[in-house]
Amino acid sequence: MADTDYAREVFLTGLKNAHAMEKQALSIMQPQVSRLKHYPDLSKRLEAHISETETQLERLSEVLDSVGESSSTTKDAFLSTVGSTAALSHVAAADEVLKNSFANLAFENYEIAAYISLITAAQVSGESKAVPLLEANLDEERRMAEWVAGHIPLITETFISLKDSGETAKV
Repeated sequence: MADTDYAREVFLTGLKNAHAMEKQALSIMQPQVSRLKHYPDLSKRLEAHISETETQLERLSEVLDSVGESSSTTKDAFLSTVGSTAALSHVAAADEVLKNSFANLAFENYEIAAYISLITAAQVSGESKAVPLLEANLDEERRMAEWVAGHIPLITETFISLKDSGETAKV
């Protein structure tokens, strides 16, 4: 049987990390939305996921409050800055929309793994009341990852078609 004190420590650290991770997600997605003129479905889905992410942050704050903790301002700020930098790193690329799509899919899968681990830590540490809120976040991340993966072919085809016709395909 696992040491529940250590399991709780892992859970609390993971919870703070998840909050910072979602702040990072916002800083990655928000700059992309305004740069997707030729990709309205992608823009619409990113806007919807931004809203989901804001709700996920509320859920994480609710769990943090319920265990007498708060988010880590330092982690939130640091990962938000990292996310903004990551989002800007593809702006100069001729295939920006493709690179962003690949990065979005990778980040969604990272979030999925983080929530699976966090749910496990919640269960092991006896914080099972947090599980439904964390599972709601996990379900949204899985749906977003599935959507991005399923739309990479269409995004790629649109990019090629626009580029081939002489249009600006980046945004």
